[in-house]
Amino acid sequence: MSPRRAAALGAGDRTLRDHLIATAERLIAERGTAGLTVRAIAREAGVADGVLYNHFADKEELLAHALLAHAESVARPLGPLPEPGTGTVEENLRAYVAHGLALHDGMLPALTGLIAHPAVLSRFAALSDRGGTWKERLAAYLRGERDLGRLDPDARVEAAASLIVGACHEPVLSLLFEGRGLAHRVPPDAVDDLVTTVLDGIAKR
Repeated sequence: MSPRRAAALGAGDRTLRDHLIATAERLIAERGTAGLTVRAIAREAGVADGVLYNHFADKEELLAHALLAHAESVARPLGPLPEPGTGTVEENLRAYVAHGLALHDGMLPALTGLIAHPAVLSRFAALSDRGGTWKERLAAYLRGERDLGRLDPDARVEAAASLIVGACHEPVLSLLFEGRGLAHRVPPDAVDDLVTTVLDGIAKR
């Protein structure tokens, strides 16, 4: 290991690849992805620009891994999502909505800086799909409740999941397009209305 590489890593046993991902993730959390360059990441990581290409095929691969790390950082404090058969379906849907709003709040500002970079978004999506997206986990939860008989046997759970995901997208995207970020939280009565609307369509008759 070269002296500069050793200095960049500091104490600990993480690899230089992990160090570069962690550095890029921190920059994304602090500044977003708009205008984030290889030079800026390398300078912050304490390495020469070319070092990144020893560990990643290109900038897009590094940013995709950094976005995944950022998504995990956003999701970590939110805790586990409810399992089918626990609590009540209404309480659990509220938990999924709260989880989804928090994810969108934390992730969309970073993702919107990459609208003109579909290669990064495509690679990020491929990495994210390994653990199942939030929408997929929500649909799986609803299928589990349906299988347990706590929802109508003919409940269209995929449509219900799409409705919830779309409702979580809307307030965040609207504010981002106004250039303000998520300046206020979705009011509780709006969450109540969403949960009630979804349950009206899938509740056990």
